Amino acid sequence: MRTTLSLDSDVAALLKRAQKLRKASLKTVVNDAMRQGLKDLLEPPARPKKAFRTKGVSLGRCLAGSLDDVAEVLATAEDKAFR
Repeated sequence: MRTTLSLDSDVAALLKRAQKLRKASLKTVVNDAMRQGLKDLLEPPARPKKAFRTKGVSLGRCLAGSLDDVAEVLATAEDKAFR
């Protein structure tokens, strides 16, 4: 089948890049791209995967006190070696 298409400039650039990379004719690159694109369009959408959930575990109270001051936490954890 012969037809005339008007391509957007970005699509034309991608086709030229694919043509150089594959060392194939424009007709071959366009037909392959159309086949793959149409196959993807006609496939039913993939089922969404079930969300992975982890169970929360209580770790008890924080032994470092407030975690707002990192320097204080490091000083507590490393004692005098931090300073």
